[in-house]
Amino acid sequence: MSRDGFGSKLGIIAAAAGSAVGLGNIYRFPCELGNNGGGAFLLVYLLIVLCLGVPVMLSEFVIGRRTQQNPIGAFKTLKPKSAWPLFGYLGVACAFIIMAFYSTVAGWTLEYIVKAVGNEFHGKDLETIEKEFVAFHDIGWKNVFWQAVFIFLTAFVVFKGVAEGIEKYSKILMPLLVLILIVLAIRSLTLPNAMEGVTFLFHPDFSKITGSVLISALGQAFFSLSMGMGVLITYGSYIKKNDNLATTALSVTLSDTLVAVLAGIVIFPAAFSFGIRPTAGMGLVFNTLPMIFNQMTGGYVFCIIFFVLLAVAALTSTISLLEVVVAYLVEELRMSRRWATVLAALGCMAVGVFASLSLKSDSALRIAGMSFFDSLDFFSAKILLPVGAFFIVLFVGWVMGKNAFFKEITNEGTLKLSLKGVIFFIIKFVAPLAIALIFITGFL
Repeated sequence: MSRDGFGSKLGIIAAAAGSAVGLGNIYRFPCELGNNGGGAFLLVYLLIVLCLGVPVMLSEFVIGRRTQQNPIGAFKTLKPKSAWPLFGYLGVACAFIIMAFYSTVAGWTLEYIVKAVGNEFHGKDLETIEKEFVAFHDIGWKNVFWQAVFIFLTAFVVFKGVAEGIEKYSKILMPLLVLILIVLAIRSLTLPNAMEGVTFLFHPDFSKITGSVLISALGQAFFSLSMGMGVLITYGSYIKKNDNLATTALSVTLSDTLVAVLAGIVIFPAAFSFGIRPTAGMGLVFNTLPMIFNQMTGGYVFCIIFFVLLAVAALTSTISLLEVVVAYLVEELRMSRRWATVLAALGCMAVGVFASLSLKSDSALRIAGMSFFDSLDFFSAKILLPVGAFFIVLFVGWVMGKNAFFKEITNEGTLKLSLKGVIFFIIKFVAPLAIALIFITGFL
């Protein structure tokens, strides 16, 4: 049976960038930037993304394309009869867990599209909108309903396969996402005092660069680029042998960074224009921004556009998360894609429903003092992702080795890559130390 794969370079970039681009780019990046020195954080972030993000992404692409396998099958092929396949299972488990709670938040974007279309934010102050956000969480069935709708939309795309599903829809969704961001950015830049936000975003104050800023930028870069959860290995396995992995990794990284910066251009000028500091995380997205749109000329239209943007960003990420699980079921358990998609979607829904219901104010679904939702978030972001990324770069740098790595990124010597030695040095020595630093500081 022939294996499905990406049919074009644009499809690869759109799908992989779509995986990386998500709600974190729209709310977490501006929030991190706002809390860590503005332009100084942006400068450090860009340097880390280029110097560390690209090499680590290449590591995952290399493992995937060299084996043409899902994360588990890849490690079984490269290092059979060893403990290394366990890290493939870890990647699949991580994608499953993230999908389970991420789909909860993704469902909120659909609820807020409905609210925006119904003009339900009109005339309401921030306190009222915040109370309604809490009240929405307490309506458990509504959270679960929107979560189920979003998982269905995700499964619909994944069900159709790599070329006809993931690639086809990513080539539509990613340009749409960027277009919406550009429209919102233009509107934001036309607001009174918008240039204060632009200055904060792009004018670095080097005195603000501290150890804490470095760690925050490092964590945001690695988590934003979908590293350590099996997605990039899975997508790498669908890349053709004659495609240039280095330019693909660079293109994906730049696309993800462009979306994050555009989100900053949307949010900072608007926030500064209305005297609000964008440091409220999810509250900024679902509470503060609707209030800002409410006071803005043409705000009704732009509010709808914004929540459509969030839904598109979330969908491009959930597609990649579900595909990791489906690829495992198809290739390791020999299931048909149809039934693998149904089983994976139902499994994510079965766990995700508890994540949604745990956010009710009277919910008893708690683990170690955290809601079930927060515990899944903590376990994946603070433990599984950094551990997965750490062992992936260790594997490429110390087990796979330089010669195998060079052969794969140069397409068996047919491509010239002058920086391949530097890239491998980063993978072997620098990246493991950087990821270990993120992991350790996450518990301090």
